[in-house]
Amino acid sequence: MNGSDYQDFSFIGGWLCLDFANTADGDINTDWTERLESYPHLVAWAQQAGALDDETAERLAQQAAQQPVAAAGALEQARRLRLTIYRIFSTIADERTPDAAELAAFNTALAAAMEHMQVQPRGDGFAWAWAGDSLERPLWPVVWSAAELLLSPEHHMVRECGGRDCSWLFVDTSRNHSRRWCDMKSCGNREKARSHYRRSKGDRV
Repeated sequence: MNGSDYQDFSFIGGWLCLDFANTADGDINTDWTERLESYPHLVAWAQQAGALDDETAERLAQQAAQQPVAAAGALEQARRLRLTIYRIFSTIADERTPDAAELAAFNTALAAAMEHMQVQPRGDGFAWAWAGDSLERPLWPVVWSAAELLLSPEHHMVRECGGRDCSWLFVDTSRNHSRRWCDMKSCGNREKARSHYRRSKGDRV
């Protein structure tokens, strides 16, 4: 991939599926900055996340260049999946039950991904592996990750950033489960600065 296709993505969610949900900056429900602007960006994210090896990423990039319409469709599918995953785990973070329609959409994606899961030899044993170079390949490990998180006790620890205009998700593994921000250096510091400004303004009244 060339330099224009590259972006640096953040990985603070604790799980692959949450990091995928965090590929939109801002509030994903209202106003956000799209970071998956093209199919190569989707491949770059999956490569940085460790969901694709370099060889597979290069093959998919070449395939996308040869099939731009199909690549655009796969990108749109990725964005829909991202919103579904966000809505499910945002609802869980709010201690509510996810909408049945969202779970149905997720299960449809899960069933499609599982068609490509195989047992293959690995070292002196066997392991699960994804088979095929479909343009949807970057999404399969994301769906698998979301299913694993839903079945894990850690789904109770999913939180949504408390920062203004941020909807990023993360698993709160802090000792007393009091983490409020996706990243203390960004949202945390901004919210502290806002609180300080409000207090200082009140002191001057």
